[in-house]
Amino acid sequence: MTLAERVISAARGGEEVEAYVARGHDVEVCAYDGDVESLSSATTGGVGVRVLLTGGAEGPRLGFAWAGSLEPEVVDETVRAARDNAAFATPDAHLAFATPDGVDPAALDLWDPTVGEVPTDDKVALALDLERRLRSADRRIRQVPSADYADERVEVALASTTGIRAVSRRTGAYLSAAAIAGEGADSHTGVGFSVARGFGGLDPDRVSIEAVERSTRMLGAVKPTSDRLTVIFDRRVVSTLLGIISAALSGEAVVKGRSFFAGRTGEQVATGSFTLVDDPTDPRAFRASAYDAEGLACRRNLLVESGVLLGFLYDTVSARRAGTASTGSAVRGGYAGAPGVGARAVVLAPGDQSQEAIMSSVGEGLFVQSIIGVHSGVNPVSGDFSVGVEGLMVRDGKLAEPIREATVASTLQRMLLSVVHVGNDLEWLPGVAAGQTVAVGDMQLSGN
Repeated sequence: MTLAERVISAARGGEEVEAYVARGHDVEVCAYDGDVESLSSATTGGVGVRVLLTGGAEGPRLGFAWAGSLEPEVVDETVRAARDNAAFATPDAHLAFATPDGVDPAALDLWDPTVGEVPTDDKVALALDLERRLRSADRRIRQVPSADYADERVEVALASTTGIRAVSRRTGAYLSAAAIAGEGADSHTGVGFSVARGFGGLDPDRVSIEAVERSTRMLGAVKPTSDRLTVIFDRRVVSTLLGIISAALSGEAVVKGRSFFAGRTGEQVATGSFTLVDDPTDPRAFRASAYDAEGLACRRNLLVESGVLLGFLYDTVSARRAGTASTGSAVRGGYAGAPGVGARAVVLAPGDQSQEAIMSSVGEGLFVQSIIGVHSGVNPVSGDFSVGVEGLMVRDGKLAEPIREATVASTLQRMLLSVVHVGNDLEWLPGVAAGQTVAVGDMQLSGN
């Protein structure tokens, strides 16, 4: 915080200054064929500076600059560059820095010291052991193209001349692996992973079991017959879909007419079993945080309740454009990026059924294990949805023959109104959304 305070003390008359200072340490280990393919350990640090010129008749002008160094002379040059950039920026009446809004930050402990205390040799041993497990787990496993360990420690200080002061820190540890299973000319890849705050929370057994199961159960997959049916989405797929839906719940997207939710506040946009929140104050969430990327306290934002759209996510600028207040939802990719609005911890209110119980209730349908072509096949503006899928048919409530080279299609609007089951198997995943099993009725499956 000392450095951030020094940066904002350089503010001149007619300008506001914000400093985002971060430092971190990362370790990555990649095991392959019984040996260490790569090992890296890096310490990073940098500063992002925003300068807002407030005195112009046409409106404020914003300049941004960053540097991957915390050396005083480099930081001073970064402030000068941000000020120069502001002088040439386009005026915008909605530009402003966040100001304290009276919301107290949640008391979150997101730091596990073991990430830094565990010897690197132990981290290497874990990756090598995981690779060995996979190679011997099933005779059909032909190759283990990756078995990786990674961890990170990140500390951030943010200060501004508008009164913002925020300090946060977090750790994370990751274990992942891919397995290629094959029989004859047929082969399929499955991926398993485990995430935790610290080294001790990782589960190599789970990683191995997931990678092997997801690869072997797809052997013999065929192109299915086209049909209309209920589709059961795996937890990982639901996490991806909720991430797309959360982008459509951005206040910035709504103001710009780039969301299929625009103008629908108060409407029934989903089934009554669908309640969606973004709650970065839940410490189980991988991207939990006490503060957003502008230094405001993060808070629980209820977006859809019992299928009714209640509101959107805002940072300071998007809120000003919409004539409302920030929801503490600013995000940024680090000191090299400026803040924007986004979700951190989107989650559906859990239902009361397991994945197995949902399959039994559906009886006949399709279980989707993975989707392909999300960025080209899902449009958060129009809601059009058409993606490639791999998975298994569900017959008599049980997983049956695997399928591939298939497409499922609908619209996001129709899918939300056709949710028939939400699972109780909530799983916090590395992205912006948690995962759990969700079944959607009346979708088009295209195959033969």
